[in-house]
Order: sequence, then C-alpha cells, then structure tokens
Amino acid sequence: MSTDPRVEDLLRELAPQVLGVLARRFGDFATAEDAVQEALLAAATQWPTEGLPDNPRGWLIQVGYRRMIELVRGEQARRRREDLVARRDPDDQRHAPAADEELTAERDDTLVLLMLCCHPALAPTSAVALTLRAVGGLSTAEIARAFLVPEATMAQRISRAKQRIRASGLPFRMPEPAERADRLAAVRQVLYLVFTEGHTSTTGPDLRRIDLAAEAIRLTRALHTLLPDDSESAGLLALMLLTEARGPARTGPSGELISLSEQDRSRWDAAAIAEGVALVTRALPRGPVGPYQVQAAIAALHDEAPSTDTTDWPQILALYEVLERLTGSPVVALNRAVATAMVHGPAAGLAAVDKLADDPRLTGHHRLTAARAHLHEMAGDREQAVVAYRIAAARTNSLPEQRYLTMRAARLAAETTPAQPED
Repeated sequence: MSTDPRVEDLLRELAPQVLGVLARRFGDFATAEDAVQEALLAAATQWPTEGLPDNPRGWLIQVGYRRMIELVRGEQARRRREDLVARRDPDDQRHAPAADEELTAERDDTLVLLMLCCHPALAPTSAVALTLRAVGGLSTAEIARAFLVPEATMAQRISRAKQRIRASGLPFRMPEPAERADRLAAVRQVLYLVFTEGHTSTTGPDLRRIDLAAEAIRLTRALHTLLPDDSESAGLLALMLLTEARGPARTGPSGELISLSEQDRSRWDAAAIAEGVALVTRALPRGPVGPYQVQAAIAALHDEAPSTDTTDWPQILALYEVLERLTGSPVVALNRAVATAMVHGPAAGLAAVDKLADDPRLTGHHRLTAARAHLHEMAGDREQAVVAYRIAAARTNSLPEQRYLTMRAARLAAETTPAQPED
C-alpha cells in the first residue's frame, strides 16, 4: 500500500463500499474480494504520483469491475456465471461504469458485508481475519503481522473463510429479521475480539498493537453510523473509546506495563473519555441493556475517577454483578472478585477467587493467579503474593505482562527478605 497516509485512509474507507457493489452485482464474494484487492493495489500505486481521480470510488469500481469480468471469464464455470450476471443486471449495465460516473445513488453495503464476514458459521479467528481484509482494507501481510503469524498461514485462513462462505451459498443481502440479531451480535463479537487483541496483545513483545485497536474503533464507529439507534453498538464503541483512552499511560518509557492504580491520569485522552461517556449515557436509557453497555459504564466510572481510592467501587461491584448475570463469563466473575475486595476487603475478594478455582474455563489462566497474587498483596501476605505472581508470570505469553508480574514478585521478595547485619 502507499506510504501516503491520506491515500491509505481513503482506500480503507472505500474498500468495503466497492466490495459491496461488486459482490452484490456478481453474487460471488470471494472473486469480488480478489478483484477489489487488485483495484486497491493499482490505486495505491497510481494515485500518489498521478493524483486522486475526481471520483475515487467510481475509479475503484471501474477497475475492480473490469478485473472481476476477467476473473469470472477465466474460470471453468464462465458461461454459468455470466448467465447469472446477465439475469441480475440488464444488458445496458454489463459494462464497467465510467470512472467519473456519479454513484451517490448506490447504497452502502458495508453492514451487509460485515454480517457476511462475521457469519456465525465461521470460526472467530477466521471471521476476524476476513473482516480486517474485506471491510478494514488491510492486506494479508498486515493482518499476519498484527497476529504474529506467517503471511502464508494468514492467507490460508482467509482463503478457507472465503471458500466456506462460497460453499454456504449465502446470498449477498441483509439477513432476514429472524436472524439479523444473531448476525449483528457476531459482528460486535468480532470487532470486540479485534479491539481486545490490539489493546492487550496475547503474545509478543509489545503490550499494545495500536493500529489494530484503532482499526477496531474505526469499524465500530462505522457500524454505529449505520445503526445509530442500536444501543449495544453504541455501547461497544463507548467501551472501546473509554478503554483505549488510558492507552498513553499504560506503558512506561521502555514499554513496561503500568497498572491502573499507578497510571498518570493526566495522560489519559480526555476527548475520547468525553465521547465515550456521552455515548453510553445516551445508550443506557434506550435499552435493552446489553453487556457492552454495562462494560462501558464500568469503564466510565474508572475514567471519571481522579484516583483508584476515589473510584466508586460499590457501583462498579453492582455493575459487575449485573454483567455476570448477563454473560456468565468467568473473566467477569474474576473482575467482580477484585471489585469485591475493593469494597469489602481482600479476604472477601480471596474467598470469591477461591470459588472460581475449579472453573475449567480458568484452569491454568494467568489472570486467575495474578488476581490471587494482587489480593494476597493487599492483605499483606507477601510470601503468598510472591509465589502467585511467579506462577502467573510463567503462564502468560505476553512479554510485557510477564515482566510486570516478575518485577512485582521480585520487589515483594526484596521487601520480605530481612536485611543482613553488617560485619
């Protein structure tokens, strides 16, 4: 892609619109996606030197349409596919549109495209990759780098996802009302997965992948624009903004993790916090209240508090109890246990954590042991905290988290060891 950020931003914005036009006209998502990628590559090469066309969207549709015709005609099922196109479009529309043709009447198929890429039949990893490629406009190499896998592996993952969509025979249209809610829930889940991986990387040397988190926010903002009255989509966008607002203060000069209680809150993004608070404030009364809205409300309480000590922990605990009833998530239960400790003391928190120890979904998870270590530290039991911090450090694949947990253990161990008498 071009190194000109203005061109890159424009291509990312236009990619799903162009793909939607071609997929709807030809009824072949996989081939249309290949044609759009070639059109994007041509634009990234030509536009920085030749200048932007008067109608960039029309230019991309024209190039993609021509490439689509070539790809369709090059396949063994050429006659059958061309007959399908002929039945869908009148004869006078079977030519590539002129680059300067006004296409403002074309509907925006971004939401349909999101729902197709996030179909529940696809595994979450495949849906994430396909969404970033088709809707986000990222190259296979960019997605592979974001998830720290070889480009060939990511290419296979995307290819299999496209093949599964093709084999399913799903038409390129908005799902029927009966299945729309489930498909929209899948869209939100995929966008949330992209964001969480960007906000806190599960593997690798960096705590954050800023580009990935920013892409998730961009796509979720587009979803909210398409569905302004959907309160859960608004809640998801609010949650992302309120969480990512703390990003600048989450790491130190050497990339080391800084816990929430130790962060310099003056470095938090005040504009993002204000936008997130406004979004969740408007969304909650509209209902129905869903998990993303509740999580956004919790994030808002953290972001609006001047310090950890002045945070409204009773309200956060109440919201976690609501969230646990909505989701049944063991991670939510673990967060509720920590909030319990902040309200009722570390002993109560440890008792809540102990109840989660037998949950197979948390077995071997570093966050369970890290929470226990934190609560032992709160209770003044440094020896138990040191042991738990070291176990948690050994269980995480994130190098920044590993270093943080190891350093916490080392600091507590040094404080616990009695000073040696001088000779």
